[in-house]
Amino acid sequence: MPVEEIDRRIVTLLAADGRMSFTDLAKETGLSVSAVHQRVRRLEKRGVLRGYAALIDYDEIGLPLTAFISIKPIDPAAADDAPERLSHLTAIESCHSVAGEESYILKVRVASPLALEDLLNQIRAAANVSTRTTVVLSTPYDHRPPAIAP
Repeated sequence: MPVEEIDRRIVTLLAADGRMSFTDLAKETGLSVSAVHQRVRRLEKRGVLRGYAALIDYDEIGLPLTAFISIKPIDPAAADDAPERLSHLTAIESCHSVAGEESYILKVRVASPLALEDLLNQIRAAANVSTRTTVVLSTPYDHRPPAIAP
Protein backbone atom coordinates (compact mmCIF):
# COMPACT_ATOMS: atom_id res chain seq x y z
CA MET A 1 0.00 0.00 0.00
CA PRO A 2 1.52 3.36 -0.99
CA VAL A 3 2.22 5.99 1.62
CA GLU A 4 0.24 9.22 1.26
CA GLU A 5 2.09 12.54 0.95
CA ILE A 6 1.16 13.71 4.47
CA ASP A 7 2.24 10.34 5.90
CA ARG A 8 5.57 10.66 4.06
CA ARG A 9 6.02 14.03 5.74
CA ILE A 10 5.26 12.53 9.17
CA VAL A 11 7.70 9.67 8.57
CA THR A 12 10.41 12.09 7.44
CA LEU A 13 9.90 14.28 10.50
CA LEU A 14 9.98 11.32 12.89
CA ALA A 15 13.07 9.90 11.16
CA ALA A 16 14.84 13.17 11.89
CA ASP A 17 13.52 13.40 15.47
CA GLY A 18 11.82 10.32 16.88
CA ARG A 19 10.85 12.25 20.02
CA MET A 20 8.95 14.96 18.15
CA SER A 21 5.67 15.59 19.96
CA PHE A 22 2.29 15.19 18.33
CA THR A 23 1.84 18.95 18.83
CA ASP A 24 5.02 19.71 16.88
CA LEU A 25 4.11 17.16 14.20
CA ALA A 26 0.72 18.85 13.88
CA LYS A 27 2.36 22.28 13.45
CA GLU A 28 4.75 20.95 10.80
CA THR A 29 2.05 19.13 8.82
CA GLY A 30 -0.90 21.48 9.23
CA LEU A 31 -3.04 18.74 10.77
CA SER A 32 -4.77 18.65 14.14
CA VAL A 33 -3.02 16.89 17.00
CA SER A 34 -5.64 14.13 17.00
CA ALA A 35 -5.30 13.61 13.22
CA VAL A 36 -1.51 13.33 13.55
CA HIS A 37 -1.92 10.91 16.45
CA GLN A 38 -4.27 8.72 14.37
CA ARG A 39 -1.91 8.76 11.39
CA VAL A 40 1.14 7.87 13.51
CA ARG A 41 -0.74 4.97 15.14
CA ARG A 42 -1.86 3.75 11.70
CA LEU A 43 1.73 3.96 10.41
CA GLU A 44 2.87 1.96 13.45
CA LYS A 45 0.17 -0.69 12.90
CA ARG A 46 1.15 -1.02 9.23
CA GLY A 47 4.78 -1.48 10.21
CA VAL A 48 5.95 1.66 8.40
CA LEU A 49 7.11 3.00 11.78
CA ARG A 50 8.70 -0.01 13.49
CA GLY A 51 10.04 1.67 16.60
CA TYR A 52 11.94 4.58 18.08
CA ALA A 53 15.56 4.61 19.19
CA ALA A 54 18.05 6.84 20.95
CA LEU A 55 21.03 8.07 18.94
CA ILE A 56 24.17 7.34 20.92
CA ASP A 57 27.52 9.13 20.99
CA TYR A 58 29.72 6.04 20.85
CA ASP A 59 32.87 7.98 21.74
CA GLU A 60 31.22 9.03 25.00
CA ILE A 61 30.42 5.44 25.99
CA GLY A 62 33.89 4.12 25.20
CA LEU A 63 33.27 2.59 21.76
CA PRO A 64 35.05 5.03 19.42
CA LEU A 65 36.16 2.52 16.77
CA THR A 66 33.64 1.58 14.08
CA ALA A 67 34.43 -0.98 11.39
CA PHE A 68 32.72 -2.89 8.63
CA ILE A 69 33.64 -6.55 8.46
CA SER A 70 32.83 -8.51 5.32
CA ILE A 71 32.60 -12.25 5.91
CA LYS A 72 32.41 -15.30 3.69
CA PRO A 73 32.35 -18.97 4.64
CA ILE A 74 35.61 -20.87 4.47
CA ASP A 75 33.60 -23.87 3.22
CA PRO A 76 31.12 -22.63 0.58
CA ALA A 77 29.08 -25.83 1.03
CA ALA A 78 28.54 -25.13 4.74
CA ALA A 79 25.15 -24.03 6.06
CA ASP A 80 24.40 -20.32 5.72
CA ASP A 81 23.95 -19.74 9.45
CA ALA A 82 26.54 -17.05 10.21
CA PRO A 83 23.97 -14.55 11.59
CA GLU A 84 22.78 -17.11 14.15
CA ARG A 85 26.34 -18.11 15.05
CA LEU A 86 27.30 -14.47 15.61
CA SER A 87 24.18 -13.17 17.36
CA HIS A 88 25.80 -13.48 20.80
CA LEU A 89 28.54 -10.97 19.89
CA THR A 90 27.13 -7.68 21.14
CA ALA A 91 29.83 -5.60 19.43
CA ILE A 92 28.08 -6.39 16.14
CA GLU A 93 25.60 -3.57 15.63
CA SER A 94 24.14 -4.84 12.37
CA CYS A 95 24.44 -7.75 9.95
CA HIS A 96 23.55 -7.32 6.27
CA SER A 97 23.22 -10.12 3.72
CA VAL A 98 24.90 -8.85 0.55
CA ALA A 99 25.43 -9.76 -3.07
CA GLY A 100 28.99 -10.18 -4.26
CA GLU A 101 32.01 -12.12 -3.11
CA GLU A 102 31.19 -11.89 0.59
CA SER A 103 28.02 -13.23 2.19
CA TYR A 104 27.48 -10.65 4.92
CA ILE A 105 28.74 -7.26 6.03
CA LEU A 106 28.83 -6.59 9.76
CA LYS A 107 28.92 -3.14 11.32
CA VAL A 108 30.80 -3.28 14.60
CA ARG A 109 31.72 -0.85 17.38
CA VAL A 110 34.61 -1.53 19.74
CA ALA A 111 36.87 0.27 22.20
CA SER A 112 40.24 -0.13 20.46
CA PRO A 113 42.21 -1.78 17.66
CA LEU A 114 43.07 -4.57 20.12
CA ALA A 115 39.36 -5.08 20.83
CA LEU A 116 38.72 -5.22 17.07
CA GLU A 117 41.43 -7.86 16.67
CA ASP A 118 39.84 -9.91 19.46
CA LEU A 119 36.38 -9.54 17.88
CA LEU A 120 37.72 -10.66 14.49
CA ASN A 121 39.12 -13.80 16.11
CA GLN A 122 35.77 -14.46 17.79
CA ILE A 123 33.88 -13.98 14.51
CA ARG A 124 36.20 -16.31 12.61
CA ALA A 125 35.98 -19.00 15.28
CA ALA A 126 32.23 -18.77 15.84
CA ALA A 127 31.15 -18.77 12.19
CA ASN A 128 34.06 -20.49 10.40
CA VAL A 129 34.46 -17.54 8.02
CA SER A 130 37.18 -15.45 6.49
CA THR A 131 37.01 -11.70 7.05
CA ARG A 132 37.89 -8.45 5.33
CA THR A 133 37.82 -5.37 7.53
CA THR A 134 37.37 -1.68 6.76
CA VAL A 135 37.96 0.73 9.66
CA VAL A 136 35.89 3.92 9.70
CA LEU A 137 38.04 7.05 10.00
CA SER A 138 35.18 9.53 10.32
CA THR A 139 31.44 9.72 9.69
CA PRO A 140 30.45 12.98 7.97
CA TYR A 141 26.76 12.02 8.29
CA ASP A 142 24.68 9.16 9.59
CA HIS A 143 21.00 8.50 10.38
CA ARG A 144 19.74 10.71 7.59
CA PRO A 145 15.97 10.80 7.08
CA PRO A 146 14.96 8.84 3.99
CA ALA A 147 13.78 10.37 0.74
CA ILE A 148 10.41 8.63 0.57
CA ALA A 149 9.22 8.14 -2.99
CA PRO A 150 5.57 8.91 -3.80
